[in-house]
Amino acid sequence: YPGYGFLSENPDLARACEEAGIVFVGPPASVLEMAGNKVTAKEYAIKAGVPVLASSAATTDIDALIAAAADIGFPVFAKAVAGGGGRGMRRVEKPDELRGALEAAMREAETAFGDGRMFIEQAVVRPRHIEVQIMADAHGTTLHLYERDCSVQRRFQKVIEIAPAPKLRAETKSRLYGYALRIGRNVQYNNAGTVEFLVDKDENIYF
Repeated sequence: YPGYGFLSENPDLARACEEAGIVFVGPPASVLEMAGNKVTAKEYAIKAGVPVLASSAATTDIDALIAAAADIGFPVFAKAVAGGGGRGMRRVEKPDELRGALEAAMREAETAFGDGRMFIEQAVVRPRHIEVQIMADAHGTTLHLYERDCSVQRRFQKVIEIAPAPKLRAETKSRLYGYALRIGRNVQYNNAGTVEFLVDKDENIYF
């Protein structure tokens, strides 16, 4: 069991364990590679019929990213493809702030993850960050373990988790569970995992 954090998300470790005949308590390397790339993860969500936010193609071309942001409309998030733990991500409210935010996020992502590619994503105003825990075995059985609200954050890092999530309609919770299970099954997830969503003020859900 690798614990949590960057080591638990490292596909090289999962692959090395498999090759050595050691059971890695976590998803297979192929799933870790998919989930570690935000663009690829969104593509899988779309294939599973799960709603996602409007976003651009991934690139290191800052001018192309600025043009894409204009098409999506502000506010936006500038996100690193390989980002995680709040690194390589900037919320941008105005067009004149975007270039500097992209340059800073690219440097951070390149240093932390060795990949400076970025994409632009629509920002949800006053979103709630809701997570659904899933558990899957090696035979295709996937279950959800309900939801938690992780909206209280500092620098995009969760500070408090509340379970069950307060003030969410039962219908919304049911849709969250369904989406989480669809994604887990679609990527052939194994072991425990968390599927993260944003929920806006009208309880629209986005992977």
